[in-house]
Amino acid sequence: MNSTVKKDIRALTKKELQQFFVSKGDRSFRGSQVYDWLWNKGVHDFDAMTNLSKETRAHLEEHFVINHIEVDSLQKSNDGTIKNAVKLHDGYVVESVLIPTGSRSTACVSSQVGCSLDCAFCATARLKRMRNLNPDEIYDQVVAIDRESKLYHDRPLSNIVFMGMGEPLMNYNNVLASVEKITSDEGLGMSPKRITLSTSGVPKMIKKLADDEVKFHLAVSLHSAIQETREQIMPFAKNFTLEDLRESLEYWYQKTKRRITYEYIVWKDINDTQKDIDALVQFCNYVPCKVNLIEYNPIDDGDFQQASSAATDHYIKALENNQIPVTVRRSRGKDIDAACGQLANKSKT
Repeated sequence: MNSTVKKDIRALTKKELQQFFVSKGDRSFRGSQVYDWLWNKGVHDFDAMTNLSKETRAHLEEHFVINHIEVDSLQKSNDGTIKNAVKLHDGYVVESVLIPTGSRSTACVSSQVGCSLDCAFCATARLKRMRNLNPDEIYDQVVAIDRESKLYHDRPLSNIVFMGMGEPLMNYNNVLASVEKITSDEGLGMSPKRITLSTSGVPKMIKKLADDEVKFHLAVSLHSAIQETREQIMPFAKNFTLEDLRESLEYWYQKTKRRITYEYIVWKDINDTQKDIDALVQFCNYVPCKVNLIEYNPIDDGDFQQASSAATDHYIKALENNQIPVTVRRSRGKDIDAACGQLANKSKT
């Protein structure tokens, strides 16, 4: 049989796998065994399924493929951060990052090849969106980073952030399917409370998250609470206004009772005035939230420059004075272009 007509076995549900074996005259539990090998054990080779007979493995090889990822290259930062160039089965490459901090190991995973949006400060946004990642391709990134965390830092993965390449809410179904596998006892068994999805702000899909009663955390790349300024930073915001975003976040909180995290970079001469600070404080008053002030990481041009430490301090003081939780997130992995906004697949094949 020509390999091009073989189906990716991980596109099948457990029930479909069970039905496949029954249709071939075998017992349904064989499908459960294969499902366990694929997801819980994360194998990428039918021959590794050692509790199956050679005949059964050959039968699987005849009918299916496992379109798994490969870590094409690995870079280590001086601070312990690891960046993976992840090759997909069709030759496209995305990047994922292991971020070790204190007792935590966080996986930063990608959801698209390129990006659907056009944030002016982000290297990934300069790449054309080629396609969405499948659930198994997202899952594989997590598995690979978990193995690296155990190997290089002697501890398992503790957290996952959807903050890599792509806009997760523009790949909604596949991202949620990957989270289901990651959190399932038949997958990695990770608590959804250890997962954060970061979006640039797609109001309709934020409401859908709330309606679908997701259990993970939500972060929003805000960067300005002034519509005109936000459009300068993130041109797509012309279609997704702050008013619509605010309404969707109020809906999220009403349905979930979980506070929002706002990710916010302060740039010189763009959003470093008192007017910008006041607008952010007002926006934060709509729903319970916290603010992560993020250090800016340059992407080869001078259009965006890190604001002065004094400007950041003004933000911190104003937020604290209004009882709004605020932290300053220092970027890691800058020396290997693995920091926030820098993922652009410079290791193209």
